[in-house]
Amino acid sequence: MKEFVKMVLAVLCALFIAGILCFLLTLGMIGSMAAMGSAKPVLPRNGVLDLNMADFVLGEQTQDDPMASLAAVNPLANGDATATIGLHDAVLALEAAAADPSVKYIFLRPDGVSSGVALTQEFRTALEEFRKSGKAVVAYIESPSTTSYFLASAADKIYMSSMHGGQPMIVGLAGQMMFLKDLLDKLGVNVQLIRHGKYKSAGEMFIKNQASPENLEQNQVMVDGMWNSLVAPMAEARGLTAEQFNALVDGLALNFPEDFIEHNLVDALLNRDELIQKLCDLAVVEKKEDLHLVGFAEYVNAKVTGAVPSKVKSSVAVIYAEGDIVEGDGEKGVAGDRFARIIEKVRKDENVKAVVLRVNSPGGSVSASSKIKVALDSLMAYKPVVASYGDYAASGGYWISANTQHIFSDPGTLTGSIGVFSMIPDFSKTAKNLAHVNVTMVKSNRHSDMFSMMRPLDAEETAYMQASVEDIYEQFVNLVSTGRNLTPERVDEIAQGRVWTGTDALGIGLVDEIGTLEQAIVYAASLAGLDYKEDYKVEAWPKPKDTMTSLLELLGSQRQEKEILAGTPFSGMESAVKALLANEPSKVYARLPYSIDIR
Repeated sequence: MKEFVKMVLAVLCALFIAGILCFLLTLGMIGSMAAMGSAKPVLPRNGVLDLNMADFVLGEQTQDDPMASLAAVNPLANGDATATIGLHDAVLALEAAAADPSVKYIFLRPDGVSSGVALTQEFRTALEEFRKSGKAVVAYIESPSTTSYFLASAADKIYMSSMHGGQPMIVGLAGQMMFLKDLLDKLGVNVQLIRHGKYKSAGEMFIKNQASPENLEQNQVMVDGMWNSLVAPMAEARGLTAEQFNALVDGLALNFPEDFIEHNLVDALLNRDELIQKLCDLAVVEKKEDLHLVGFAEYVNAKVTGAVPSKVKSSVAVIYAEGDIVEGDGEKGVAGDRFARIIEKVRKDENVKAVVLRVNSPGGSVSASSKIKVALDSLMAYKPVVASYGDYAASGGYWISANTQHIFSDPGTLTGSIGVFSMIPDFSKTAKNLAHVNVTMVKSNRHSDMFSMMRPLDAEETAYMQASVEDIYEQFVNLVSTGRNLTPERVDEIAQGRVWTGTDALGIGLVDEIGTLEQAIVYAASLAGLDYKEDYKVEAWPKPKDTMTSLLELLGSQRQEKEILAGTPFSGMESAVKALLANEPSKVYARLPYSIDIR
């Protein structure tokens, strides 16, 4: 018995010591990662800025991925994580590189670009601005796609791999609409959609087995508009008309690398050795060992995020409203209570002289959107506020920004979608016929169970919900009418839930100007009497998370699971079902019905 007790105590002591060692090791790794996250890299005196779009994600705000830092500290960790570089920081880095004598030129590798259309358009504009410094941008493509070639077309020279990897080339844009009515009928699910706006297609996938004429019309116009906003600059850069470029795409004329040479879309086909020699020649060095490639993320860290803080007190605040607009105070998405509080802090900050509301949101909760708009109205009573649109500024995203003093949009931004809906699924047949479950409701009043999702709405209840939707739609129209100086009748004509590209939105008065985030910042500063960048600094709200915070959050939670059907033609179905289950039946929403992913 004594031997058994000794053995148990020995095991417990060993576990205790092991726990302490693991704890100390974890602290050491955290400290190393935090130090790496704040360390400023040492750059060579002369080099080439290596802009490899596969090495980072171009997003709204710069965010360190703790998994990338963990991979650097622990070689056994998963090393496929990449950090996010915010658009503003990326543009500032290109501005710095244009004036930096140690940067000879930019080597652009656009394959793997993962940003949306609007962010890619803004980044391409920044590359064009860089070229005005007299320095070159040299692009090299191995696997051409719409977005990679769109970026590459901003370069002075475009080179392509001479190897044909068997992948499809540029074939245009396509969207996929999925309709689940037949499936839901089989499962006994009856979705009751209450909406205003003949183009408000959110929820249509659950009540139809094909697109309505209005939905098909708006999607065709939208895809055509987005494609045109990409084709025009690509064609112009290579001395073609948009009609000539489209003829190549329609005729499937861009299949092999030689096709790109034949039609003047690239300047030469190079293998790896030839490419390295070309880069050496441009850098005026004899051998590849003397060719110093500076990673873009390192350069951003050295010149922007890790730069010495400005001593200038006046600032332009950029409030990033990115993601779904949701209720509450959470960290995920654009939480109404949290953002109202952030806006109030910006209002009280005496150093903030002007504000840019950067919107990259498809919308969401009407209640949360209203809270944010009220806070912004209060802010505008004290300081100039302009809006800048990213990939999306639709429904609730447009609700919160329509009253700002000036709206900048990218050509490929999806905006508008002025409409509201409520969606109430009825699972009574599913429970009875499929799950063989019987449900008995006990209620205090006649309609107490109308949101139970265990019976269909009756006529009175449908009218009750429709009245709520109509009232909120009227509010939406009126606030747009006031903010955009349009009559309510005109707003109603261009509303109805219809989605517009930024270019089309400019033509109907929903936005004021096609322009970048940088242009919005300069414009907002000018409204506050700040004419030069030396007069102010730019501050991001909410503050981006540092490496330590991101790591601690990661250690305390599981990473989001991947969709089971991801990568298949049915991936949209899984997202649609999740969207159906996420809607609260008693709530009214102003949200875009889909997201667009273009490659």
